[in-house]
Amino acid sequence: MFFATGFYSGNLPKCPGTWGTAAALVPWFFMRNLPLPSYLAMLGVVFVIGCLLAGSAEKILDQADAGPIVIDEFLGMFIALTAAPPHPTAWGIGFLLFRVFDIFKPFPCSWFDKHIHGGFGIMMDDVIAGIYAFISLQLLWMLGALW
Repeated sequence: MFFATGFYSGNLPKCPGTWGTAAALVPWFFMRNLPLPSYLAMLGVVFVIGCLLAGSAEKILDQADAGPIVIDEFLGMFIALTAAPPHPTAWGIGFLLFRVFDIFKPFPCSWFDKHIHGGFGIMMDDVIAGIYAFISLQLLWMLGALW
């Protein structure tokens, strides 16, 4: 439960997903300078372990995709900040973009959220939200650089 709840950040009152996303910045800060192949391998490991942990935590809490489970927010944030520019503003924009995509769940995030259950389903909507945030951050940062 310690890891499934993002070091217990998912147990904080109100908005556990936002707390979990914020808590994800701590390990990400130490991972951010890994070579890209190592970083991507780490994402794969977090995905597999996250599927297992989220599925187990869901059973322990006896609730589908329970709020305290935020390992999915960790992975989504790690994806959103993949190859992020080395600037705190970029990190803040990545955080906000991921939260927006995670909350509003544009297709296919919403499809995974509603139709795929268990650990895999818990993780996948945030993987896709993270991909949307990654693409948006990279495009916004490039557009900003052009101005």
